[in-house]
Amino acid sequence: MITRWIWVTFQKVGYHRYPDAGTDHNLADVQYLANKHRHLFKFKISIETWHDNRELEFHQFLNYCESLFESKIIDIDFKSVEMLAVDLHGQISKKYPGRDMIIEISEDGECGCTMEFPKC
Repeated sequence: MITRWIWVTFQKVGYHRYPDAGTDHNLADVQYLANKHRHLFKFKISIETWHDNRELEFHQFLNYCESLFESKIIDIDFKSVEMLAVDLHGQISKKYPGRDMIIEISEDGECGCTMEFPKC
């Protein structure tokens, strides 16, 4: 059986913080992360498609994903990229239900997460 996927990428300037880094002695070497800091959050969202003739059109899917962020600069406060991926999955799966999805989010293209969400 073939599983078909499309993927889109985009990026947003954003800010967040990791409060525990300021209080957990195991994180002393990265305590600066407790303060609000800037990243270029890079997104790659892969979603299952059901046939091979643009069942989901790339550009429409990209436009939708980008529209989930209302402002040019995002502030995700204390959320990690993993938490952001869970939030995105929740929003995308409302519009495109019953599909496998993989969401990758990095901080500056340097560190990040890959989360696989099986269809519900």
